[in-house]
Amino acid sequence: MAWRPAARGVALAAAVGLSATGGWAQEPSIAIELNDASNVENACRLVFVAVNKSGVLLDKTSYDVVTFDTGGKVGKSLTFQFGRLPVGKTKVVQFDLPGQACETISRLLVNDVSECSVEGKRSEICIDKLTTATRTKIEFGL
Repeated sequence: MAWRPAARGVALAAAVGLSATGGWAQEPSIAIELNDASNVENACRLVFVAVNKSGVLLDKTSYDVVTFDTGGKVGKSLTFQFGRLPVGKTKVVQFDLPGQACETISRLLVNDVSECSVEGKRSEICIDKLTTATRTKIEFGL
């Protein structure tokens, strides 16, 4: 099942500065942070901040993400579409998971890249250079 952003990505006016404790690698990367998780209208709304530090324009970017419940059992397999990620650009996207309370999710696993296009061709850079972080109680990683 593919999940499109509940609200299209919002560009931030300034780059997001992260502290050393929650910071991302300085080497070329595609940094995605789970910034917030909140319950809204019978859904868990996940807010992500993505920064393309790879040095390469990403035409299309989406990830296969799997949820885990609080007991560690695998839940839903979802596709989160981040879309176009220009070099150096910070983008905020949000996804609503209908019928799911945020408290029932203990972990989000980036299982694989669903789509990664550079100059019209499939690329593995989206998974090879991916770094993750979280500011929520939900674990988020590879």
